[in-house]
Amino acid sequence: MNIELREITAETVIAIIKLQVAPAQQGFVAPNSVSLAQALFHPEAWYRAIYVDGEPAGFVMLEDRSGLPDAQAKDREEAGLWRLMVDARYQGLGVGRAALRQVIGQLRARGFQRLLTSYVPGPGCPEPFYKRLGFTPTGEVDGGEVVLALTL
Repeated sequence: MNIELREITAETVIAIIKLQVAPAQQGFVAPNSVSLAQALFHPEAWYRAIYVDGEPAGFVMLEDRSGLPDAQAKDREEAGLWRLMVDARYQGLGVGRAALRQVIGQLRARGFQRLLTSYVPGPGCPEPFYKRLGFTPTGEVDGGEVVLALTL
């Protein structure tokens, strides 16, 4: 299985918007259309489509403030995982894990020290997924979401 992170283009955006998580997971991640709309207004948003064997399979979006004119030292050391979604058809195949490992590799290569993320607690939440990848709770709760960190 070949998993790639690709830029979203005018030709591919509709396919990415049509991807959906399983119905029971819809309360845990925003639709890709909402994520892309939010990215328009956040210059720190970095996002890519996840492809499996050439087919659209998911979406990932980071908060990366390192390139902003007002970036602080912390902004060059810490990034935030804002969104990670894998279409229901591709879940359970290691797609999310492989895509996130690619993101982590890119962040490490750029000198980042830490990756933060958060999740809405509840049955079926992604907490076990993140913990298996090495994320640990920070003790913080932000807007009802539990914050986790991964040391890079």
